Amino acid sequence: MSKATRTDTRSPALHVADSHDLIRVHGARENNLKDVSIEIPKRRLTVFTGVSGSGKSSLVFNTIAAESQRMINETYSAFVQGFMPTLARPEVDVLDGLTTVITVDQQRLGADPRSTVGTATDANAMLRILFSRLGQPHIGPPSAYAFNVPSVRASGAITVERGAKKAVKATFTRTGGMCERCEGRGSVSDIDLTQLYDDSKSIAEGAFTIPGWKSDSFWTVRLYAESGFLDPEKPIRKFTKKEMQDFLYREPTKVKVEGVNLTYEGLIPKIQKSFLSKDKEAMQPHIRAFVERAVTFTTCPECDGTRLSEGARSSKIKGISIADACVMQISDLAAWVRGLDEPSVAPLLTTLGGTLDSFVEIGLGYLSLDRPSGTLSGGEAQRVKMIRHLGSSLTDVTYVFDEPTIGLHPHDIQRMNDLLLRLRDKGNTVLVVEHKPETIAIADHVVDLGPGAGTAGGTVCFEGTVEGLRAGDTITGRHLDDRAALKETVRKPTGKLEIRGATANNLRNVDVDIPLGVLAVVTGVAGSGKSSLLHGSIPVGEDVVSVDQGAIRGSRRSNPATYTGLLDPIRKAFAKTNGVKPALFSANSEGACPNCNGAGVTYIDLAMMAGVATPCEECEGKRFQASVLEYHLGGRDISEVLAMSVTEAKDFFGAGEAHTPPAHKILERLADVGLGYLTLGQPLTTLSGGERQRLKLATHMAEKGGVYVLDEPTTGLHLADVEQLLGLLDRLVDSGKSVIVIEHHQAVMAHADWIIDLGPGAGHDGGRIVFEGTPADLVAARSTLTGEHLAAYVGS
Repeated sequence: MSKATRTDTRSPALHVADSHDLIRVHGARENNLKDVSIEIPKRRLTVFTGVSGSGKSSLVFNTIAAESQRMINETYSAFVQGFMPTLARPEVDVLDGLTTVITVDQQRLGADPRSTVGTATDANAMLRILFSRLGQPHIGPPSAYAFNVPSVRASGAITVERGAKKAVKATFTRTGGMCERCEGRGSVSDIDLTQLYDDSKSIAEGAFTIPGWKSDSFWTVRLYAESGFLDPEKPIRKFTKKEMQDFLYREPTKVKVEGVNLTYEGLIPKIQKSFLSKDKEAMQPHIRAFVERAVTFTTCPECDGTRLSEGARSSKIKGISIADACVMQISDLAAWVRGLDEPSVAPLLTTLGGTLDSFVEIGLGYLSLDRPSGTLSGGEAQRVKMIRHLGSSLTDVTYVFDEPTIGLHPHDIQRMNDLLLRLRDKGNTVLVVEHKPETIAIADHVVDLGPGAGTAGGTVCFEGTVEGLRAGDTITGRHLDDRAALKETVRKPTGKLEIRGATANNLRNVDVDIPLGVLAVVTGVAGSGKSSLLHGSIPVGEDVVSVDQGAIRGSRRSNPATYTGLLDPIRKAFAKTNGVKPALFSANSEGACPNCNGAGVTYIDLAMMAGVATPCEECEGKRFQASVLEYHLGGRDISEVLAMSVTEAKDFFGAGEAHTPPAHKILERLADVGLGYLTLGQPLTTLSGGERQRLKLATHMAEKGGVYVLDEPTTGLHLADVEQLLGLLDRLVDSGKSVIVIEHHQAVMAHADWIIDLGPGAGHDGGRIVFEGTPADLVAARSTLTGEHLAAYVGS
């Protein structure tokens, strides 16, 4: 290999190109930011801290990352920009020194039923090529091993226009790996016909039991009764074979009912289109309950859940099929790939092995490639996205992370810190929004926002080193070295919740008694089986309230008042005081401003340019008709009430003319979970992940369950807020509830009455109970990873 020799010597003078070593932000006003101006060093690790709602995400994601992405998009042609998301310029005076930003956020990966960990990371694509080269028997190209590709056969005549035109008979085939029965989904749905109709009755007697299907409905019941295909007076169980076929499966057919042209189709395809094709979460509760009753999902009997055709499953390398490879734990699959010695595909094996090793390195070796991507937690999804960047050759890039330690055991946080430092040491700028002191401690530069949340935040309280933050008088600085002490006395259980023979996912026939009437914490390294034990083994019934990390669904019209049901008592109070209809006080109903339809802003679509949202000229952003704003309650109109913070509204509805006990109860719960700074009308789309989970917790606290199951409630919580959360958990237990928490935060572990530790490792190395007892016993024994870290935390 030839190598050029350098004859020049580096000049001691700094080159002008090397002087651009800062990202300068001047006058940032996005969301609650108050004219923020800061300088962020490039090629360093900068951590942004502050209480929830202080403006961290507004500065890092909505200002710096958004402007970098917008400027990159503008380099493409107008044609290409038409296919890309349009981004408005952030509210900021100057942004200087930006580099290309790669955002690794907590957004869940797509929940498409055919999306898996393997397809999301391109590991499946490499496996398919590997099997198409080495698999025996050889069944075809890589597409023959893809569960997203169906097999296609076609034949016919084509006209070849070359010299004299002539028709030529041609056939076309494409071999795909999709299972025909389940169409690559791995499960098949069955409709329980007994939930659709009572077969002892006739259609005329009201046989249908489907919500909304009334006997006088022209488009449903009367269509079936008067279609001519069925006898409406005959009980359904007495239908002939042909009548039953027409009733359940007939293809769409034009019919005339009372002179009106309508389309008749079988009951099953009609139900599939009208109910099953819609998002279950967006349905009304009674319709969702019907769908859950009527539809059952079972593993596909043809492919046994592998999603693959028989041909794809028959082709093997050293006795392993692609279906076997995808179901393996990734750490085992990486070892199997390393054991393949085949020079003809050596580059492919090296790349595939590197990708699989990245999974193990980042702490996700316990996953399998066939795991549906929609089942990953926010933290797991974020780490899956990181994998493609670990081996990247790019440098001088800005990486932006949103709480990368979420869902990580203290044992795994050090590994994540090493990855962040490695990205920095390659010459990249790393910006991290984080609350965990272990990650704040490794920062080269810290930016602390606050001092409070919402309107009380949005300013830079501190900028400098970690040592300077510790010495500074900010909320983060004061709480950085907080340590919760072990309890001197723990509560005595009032009963127990028995789990016997739990085998969900990686659990190994686990038997455990979870004490009731106390604060019980289930912990263990990521992937040890905590969620499988609680969510998979405890039935969510009338007495169990489960608050998981599932996303809150809501449009920009949704806000805390609508989500928690707070708006209902407020509307009724306004209506009763003023003697008018409650619907007038809804921006989504009769009271909406006609110009903006209650949105408060008007949207102007500028094609591939960023759309413009301007405050509505008619209602001035208040969302209501002028006539509605003339009605008052306690001296305030409805728009002024929605502009209040939770704390302000709690006082307003707690006494005086506006005294409304149902509203006051909901507001007290919101304040209890630390959301006192939120405004009632703030769009849900502007809330952070931690705020959304606490909003969900406040809503569930209204339910009458005796057992609360919480999934990492400290997610997105500042160090100062963890103390408030512990107080809330104590109040729940002292009021007679049982609280079971999945948690990694040592403060919650130390505060527990009982700890159940799973492990010792992740995936097939976990799934067992490695400790049960009080936190003091765990610290004294130090027999598990959790015990060692908890002992170090409490200083024992």
